[in-house]
Amino acid sequence: METRTLDNVTLDNVESLAYFAPELGLIAAVLLLVAWDLAAPARLKIGGLVVLSLAALGWSGGVGAYFLASDAGALNLFHGLLAFDRFSNLFRVLFALVTAAIVLFAVPPSREPGVEPELRREPGEFFTLILVLSLGMNLMAASRHLLLIYLSLELVSVISFVLAGFKINDAKSSEAALKYVIFGGVASGIMLYGMSWIFGITASMRLGECAARIAALTAQQGRVPEVVFVGVACMLAGFGYKISAVPFHMWTPDVYEGAPTPVTAFLSVGPKAAGLAVLVRFFWDALGAGGASPAVETPWPVLAGCLAMATMTVGNLSALGQENVKRMLAYSSIAHAGYMLLGFSVFSDAGVAAIVFYVVAYCFMNLGAFLVVMAVAERNGGDETLAAFRGLGRRAPLVAAAMAMFLVSLTGLPPMAGFVGKFYLFSALISAGGTWNWVVAVVGVLNSVISLFYYARVLRAMYLEQGERTETAPVRRLLGAMTCALAIPTLLLGIYWGPVYDLVARSLTIVR
Repeated sequence: METRTLDNVTLDNVESLAYFAPELGLIAAVLLLVAWDLAAPARLKIGGLVVLSLAALGWSGGVGAYFLASDAGALNLFHGLLAFDRFSNLFRVLFALVTAAIVLFAVPPSREPGVEPELRREPGEFFTLILVLSLGMNLMAASRHLLLIYLSLELVSVISFVLAGFKINDAKSSEAALKYVIFGGVASGIMLYGMSWIFGITASMRLGECAARIAALTAQQGRVPEVVFVGVACMLAGFGYKISAVPFHMWTPDVYEGAPTPVTAFLSVGPKAAGLAVLVRFFWDALGAGGASPAVETPWPVLAGCLAMATMTVGNLSALGQENVKRMLAYSSIAHAGYMLLGFSVFSDAGVAAIVFYVVAYCFMNLGAFLVVMAVAERNGGDETLAAFRGLGRRAPLVAAAMAMFLVSLTGLPPMAGFVGKFYLFSALISAGGTWNWVVAVVGVLNSVISLFYYARVLRAMYLEQGERTETAPVRRLLGAMTCALAIPTLLLGIYWGPVYDLVARSLTIVR
């Protein structure tokens, strides 16, 4: 990852506003959504909410894409609190696309027989919270200050708690929200405690200043100070909780199963990508873990490798016996967090590029899988178990074909995007060399084989088993169109991925 030392290029609050335009657009849209929800007539309310949300996300993603295309220089914003660089702009675009997809997911169906809507509360609340969540993710990816990392992560977490319990009359949804709050509070407290250790030894909360102090102490002692190791290990509780890494994953299956499907889909990709972004920035910016080999051996590769192996193994083994497809995909998302940590554990440019490319591919295939689950559940009275998928290949062949593509991609088989993503992850490990990296790579390959068994159960139910229903199962036009929109890049990125990977590789410049 290319880094630029720009401690002397720090903008004040007023100068920073021009580079903060995507977030300012989201803030303005949140206020407009609240006003529209209060004042708009009932027949125009939902349409206006969707248009305003998509316009704000289009602005956020469009401005981020403009900054990427214009190769705007890297800067420190707001006296060094936030980073403006290609890395943060790439995630701005990604978060805008993911959030826009969720907005379309959540458009309530028209009143038609056989369709059971999930979101029964006021839609204005949902769209407003989704945009605030997108704002928080943008801040997470750009934070260069320990306090801002904590505040942005808490902003995303608190909004996620509310969204997880959005089905107020559903006991599972309420239970999911409560578990999310409890685990989130514990992880947040441990992370804040770790930050206090880092602050105590460096006397600063700015990542760049922390890096200089930690590097000096490491060189002086000939090893990473124990205080730094303890502080980083505690901070990993907060980062691990956000990306569903073991042992901070225990909230994931219950929350994913109980939350509305659009919320589950969002939590499985958006906050996870933001958690990985802030994790990479912290280790690269505050610990100097990336780039050239350090003069002093550090424990970070072994720590990250153990975290990756445990996360993959627990996620895949736990998914094997699941009957609820949404819960199975929850454990699958834990396993995929482990795959992403494979690239993180080598602390190299190739590893980070592999992570970001895999995140992009994962967004398409995982959102698509949850979309199909949502479409099937709508036509089966909310049933999300394997029984609802039996015979789907005959009742809804296009939807079943799309689901097959998403599952094959999640498994990591060619010619889908997931295969290319895993190829780059394993390639980064093997290129780094060393016995330890080979051990981690072998464990990753074995876990990919294990995942095939539970994904194949869904394929078998769709194509080889007979369900109770034999009539056709049409899906809503919007869901059908979105299924195709997500299936196309899932396939294309497995056949022609070069331009996207090159864009990712060019977008790894961070401020230091």
